[in-house]
Amino acid sequence: MSLTNAPDPAARAAIVQQDLDNVLHPIVQHRALEKSQMVIAGAQGSTIRDADGTEYLDGMAGLWCVNIGYGRTELAQVAHDQMLQLSYFPHTAMNEPAAKLAAQLNGLMGGGYHTYFVNSGSEANEAGFKIARQYHKHESPGSYRYKVISRHYGYHGTTMTTLAAGGMGDRKSKFEPMDGNFIHVAQPTCYRCPFKLEYPTCELACVKNIENTVQAEGPESVGEIIVEPIMSGVGIAVPPDEYLPEVEKICREYGILLHVDEVINGFGRTGKMFGHQHYNVSPDIIAVAKGITSGYMPMAATVVKNDVFNSFLGEVADGRQVMQVNTWGGHAVAAAVAVRNIEIQLEEKLADRAAEMGKYLQDGLRTLFRHGVVGDVRGKGLLIGIELVTDRASKTQLPGPDVQAVMDFCRKAGVIFGRAGGGRMYSNTLTLCPPLVITRAECDRIVETLDRALTALGK
Repeated sequence: MSLTNAPDPAARAAIVQQDLDNVLHPIVQHRALEKSQMVIAGAQGSTIRDADGTEYLDGMAGLWCVNIGYGRTELAQVAHDQMLQLSYFPHTAMNEPAAKLAAQLNGLMGGGYHTYFVNSGSEANEAGFKIARQYHKHESPGSYRYKVISRHYGYHGTTMTTLAAGGMGDRKSKFEPMDGNFIHVAQPTCYRCPFKLEYPTCELACVKNIENTVQAEGPESVGEIIVEPIMSGVGIAVPPDEYLPEVEKICREYGILLHVDEVINGFGRTGKMFGHQHYNVSPDIIAVAKGITSGYMPMAATVVKNDVFNSFLGEVADGRQVMQVNTWGGHAVAAAVAVRNIEIQLEEKLADRAAEMGKYLQDGLRTLFRHGVVGDVRGKGLLIGIELVTDRASKTQLPGPDVQAVMDFCRKAGVIFGRAGGGRMYSNTLTLCPPLVITRAECDRIVETLDRALTALGK
């Protein structure tokens, strides 16, 4: 049985049973699925529809990814046409859609880059680590630059290596011990400064922590520093404007590669095409995914500066080629969809729209400071966090059951919020990452629904 636009209880029940009998879902307890039995049947714009016909405003763009909104039939047509022409061939040969997509990415990043294609953000960061390590073996023979500096509460993926790079203890605790080549430093979370300082009198202690760590570990052993321009899983942490340029200075001084994770930040989400472009830095390695196809096809990429790329050039006998292979990387159909997706983003000026609508939505959310439980509203573009506390002075986190009650109220009212995955420290933060096509009326609905939820909480 299959679902149509009209609710069909029998078809829905069959799908639920088939799922419960056969599917292993990610990061969700199956007992909860047995109770909710939520089956998503369709979507359009910023709205998803379940099998009962109930509609929800999707405040998280799926999983931080449906940037151009749901239901773009032309992307289905692009995929159809490309499948008929060339469905697949390994990327050890060239194909037109992947070449065009790489040229697009190079142009969007200002030129001077080459692109290696993979399937997911985790793989994009993983490939970045491997490229960095191989690069240093080429360029610094006899020097073993294998360490990566990353940040507490950072998130870079779900493979064993990217989990090790990340700093979210709850995400990796069940898989430990992890690779010890990742050295974690303090995160730039000004609302909850790890040094208990205040900006700007802090004098960027979080940056000084990075340089001190480089010096302590030995610069000759550090291969790269990885950062998200705007941290997501920690509850949307926007660093001071000087932060990323100062991190880049450290990289240049010590010969370290700057690896920027744009998996969530990228493709208009923050009000510019890429998050790092707010800060005028020039990364050596950039991981992109999610918004590259707006979730219409699996696709991701590791974009490397030409200085890095050139290290892999040589005669075949030299063995300098990238020692990394990916069956689906550069997939012609996914690349064709990505090309058209990016064209839509540019034609509709969705990065500019994210800046405009993000300001409008954040201004609306800040009216909710009349509720004592709203401790902070922060973000850039349409990447927003609302931190809930029991007391603004102490910043005591709102207990988990209360945060869940707010989310449940909103969902029942037809609005889906996310929740930070930073574990015990930041799981009191609601997150918003809606499609970039969201309207003012939909932004108003988000604010109004959260207002009612906080009123119902009664704290």
